[in-house]
Amino acid sequence: MKKRAVYMLIVTLCGTLLSGCGFLPFQQDNPFQKKEAITEELEKTESSDSQEDTENVEGSDITEEESEETQDTQESTDSTQDTGESQDTEDTQAAESDTDAEDIMQKASLMAAQYDYDGAIELLKEQPDYESSQEMQDAVSGYENTRATCAEYPLDQITHIFFHTLIKDTSKAFDGGPKSGEYDQYMTTISEFEKIIQIMYDKGYVLVSPHDMATVNEDGTISEGKILLPPGKIPFVLSQDDVSYYHYMEGDGFADKLVLDENGKVKAQYTEDDGSISVGDYDLVPILDSFVEEHPDFSYHGRKGILAMTGYDGVLGYRTDITYKTHEELQDDQKQFLAEHPDFDYDQDVKDATAVADALKAEGWEFASHTWGHKNATESSAQELEADNEKWENYVAPILGKTDMIFFAFGADIGDWEGYSMDNDKFAYYKSRGYNYFCNVDSSQYWVQITDEYFRQGRRNLDGYRMYYNPEMLSDLFDVSDVWDSSRLTPVPEI
Repeated sequence: MKKRAVYMLIVTLCGTLLSGCGFLPFQQDNPFQKKEAITEELEKTESSDSQEDTENVEGSDITEEESEETQDTQESTDSTQDTGESQDTEDTQAAESDTDAEDIMQKASLMAAQYDYDGAIELLKEQPDYESSQEMQDAVSGYENTRATCAEYPLDQITHIFFHTLIKDTSKAFDGGPKSGEYDQYMTTISEFEKIIQIMYDKGYVLVSPHDMATVNEDGTISEGKILLPPGKIPFVLSQDDVSYYHYMEGDGFADKLVLDENGKVKAQYTEDDGSISVGDYDLVPILDSFVEEHPDFSYHGRKGILAMTGYDGVLGYRTDITYKTHEELQDDQKQFLAEHPDFDYDQDVKDATAVADALKAEGWEFASHTWGHKNATESSAQELEADNEKWENYVAPILGKTDMIFFAFGADIGDWEGYSMDNDKFAYYKSRGYNYFCNVDSSQYWVQITDEYFRQGRRNLDGYRMYYNPEMLSDLFDVSDVWDSSRLTPVPEI
């Protein structure tokens, strides 16, 4: 580059000289002297370039050495980075492993708290790190010791209690209106229910299912189940009837429907006096869910209760019966509902009800038929019950799921205390449709029949009527004076 610059300078000066321009008064402007100087500069430049080339050649070896060192350094850095990333991955995996182990331990602890010791033991023993985990082995040892104390509870000594929709606002339910007397007779208040389950829990009661008491074999026959509990624990069955939030209850202090909150939990929706909507523990289902979450040992293997469902007004507070879609054979209150809700979306109600039902089943709740039309099974003919059940299967079962339990409305049974037989047309029909568990209403402490064809149990109503007139019949469960809601109307109307 320097040579080229010098040559360009010479050419420029020569051009200036030949053109006759520039007889200047100063010596440094003499072109002949410049030529000598330029020649001299050129020689210096060539010498300098030669030296730089030599230096560059020598410097080339240094650069290769430096390159090798740089490459070694980069490889070392990459290796260190890889080692760091590997360590981070190992730390992450270790943290995840610790979290997984903690989750497993919590799951096993919950299973054991709900008396599923076999399940908890199996869960821990199948973990790949069980042999190296002292914590898991200690937990298994504890579960085995507790399991050894358990005894099989007599199935014929298991009581079954039931409720209707709980009253949230007693000032509305007991306001002297046309339904106040019936609410006083057949309903229970939230305050009473909360006190009842707390007292029963303190006494050692534990929720079980009829499916724990009897099992259906592959050939369709029924066998007795086994309920194993530690000393001091008492199994019982709980159910709730008519969880449909009928039209006639609107504005009387009851919840409107069951809904899913932002966390996917089942809660009850309630319309306040100003028309605003509240969501919370305003009926039996969410109250019991919250109680079991706090007291998991109130539930046997995750059991909750059985919801006995009709269908003529829909289910769970959703207007899902086909009449709301076809507008045929509507009752007056159904006509009024549709008139007040011109934008009613039948398909959306069915979808929402199904989502709530699925969430309930996932949380340990079960469903039973209460007949579609709240039929008196004693008075109805076999043909009438068949037509009614077809509606239940067509319009209720697709939402709630198929069930093998029927809890008779009014407690009106299809047979007497001596038992069912296939000569009974009503029993034969229900049996042909897959029903194996039958419950009536009986005031006895416990009443259970288990044969190879069916399971049968009496249910005790814990309502205003029973608590007011027969408090002594509930003394095994609680003292009525400890739970009675003073806002009730007294005397409770006789039935």
